[in-house]
Amino acid sequence: MEEKTQSLFDLENQVAPLGIITLEGAEELSEKIDAHLVRWAKRAGMDVDTFRLRSNCPRFNSGDAKGIIEQTVRGYDLFVVVDVGNYSPTYPYFGMENHMSPDDHFQNLKRVIQASSGKPHRINVIMPTLYGGRQHRRNYRESLDGAFALQELHNMGVQNILTFDAHDPRVQNAVPLMGFDNLMPSYQVLKGMFRSFPDLVIDRDEFMVISPDEGALDRNMFYASVMGVEMGMFYKRRDYSRMVDGRNPIVAHEYLGTDVKGKDVFVADDIISSGESMLDIAVNVKKRGARRFFAFATFAIFAKGLDAFDKAYKEGMLDGVFGTNLTYRTEELKNRPWFYEVDMSKYIAYYVSALNHDMAISRLIDPHAKITALLEKCHEERRKNSPEQLSF
Repeated sequence: MEEKTQSLFDLENQVAPLGIITLEGAEELSEKIDAHLVRWAKRAGMDVDTFRLRSNCPRFNSGDAKGIIEQTVRGYDLFVVVDVGNYSPTYPYFGMENHMSPDDHFQNLKRVIQASSGKPHRINVIMPTLYGGRQHRRNYRESLDGAFALQELHNMGVQNILTFDAHDPRVQNAVPLMGFDNLMPSYQVLKGMFRSFPDLVIDRDEFMVISPDEGALDRNMFYASVMGVEMGMFYKRRDYSRMVDGRNPIVAHEYLGTDVKGKDVFVADDIISSGESMLDIAVNVKKRGARRFFAFATFAIFAKGLDAFDKAYKEGMLDGVFGTNLTYRTEELKNRPWFYEVDMSKYIAYYVSALNHDMAISRLIDPHAKITALLEKCHEERRKNSPEQLSF
């Protein structure tokens, strides 16, 4: 697809001039996206240094804020990049430093949309972590944060939202007339895993995919199907008589599936929050004789710190944890020997460029063909070379 990017910046095919607004906390990812777009644009003969537009959301000491766009956006195909999961930015609040919450990031998103005053040709939102995505359904007298947030953005004129690995993509039913693309990092994580562990053998005797629970069955079935390996799953037995941190606590993980002895095990989920469930699974499969344990989460946030994973790594319970750069990661996490980062900026840049030129994105949404080609390349190079000489 790299060769085709030159034509993506044909001025005659653009929907409108491309502009990117970066909200506080999303600078790292936005800069990488912009770098890809600028490189492709220059190859196509465009004289451009950046597509990013200057904006700001200053705060008053009372905590109030406002959105400012510092240059024209009239007629632009506007892409607003926001990381609602980044808790590292702070702002002054009555003499204290207050960390930004998902609510603060979402308010800033609405502020810059307001500041655009309806002048852009189109407004698109890149929100890798979907705001309110974990509160996606109503069981009792509860709020529906994710659905209502999407309706708010639709009413403000947003036409497209790009998110990743939504906890329940059916939340898009709340806005049936708005573009909603839920992309999966399947190809990128497999590419990263094969590059980091070139001795992996992907066949039924050497490798296995396991779903951490029934909610993650679909994504793990995809990995098992495309790689042609066996799949097992864990069933979370919960104590429904009490609530801890808003949910029924897990009593035990019950395994359902074929024998894992002597195999490398791969487990994929949308989020690692506390990580307790993932570590329980790692210990369980290791006791069953698994050779190595690899975990992947689109959003590896480690809300309760890294100590438990450090301990598990030292004890040989886990061999690698993969996570994307779609949300904030601490420097401590990036430097851990067991953590491997999966860069998604190029994937998003493809999406932005394709949308800006009214091109189909079906190939981006379905990575099956690319994964199949990657596996074929993996097998071919293994036949030719020793594992140490593999390159991806």
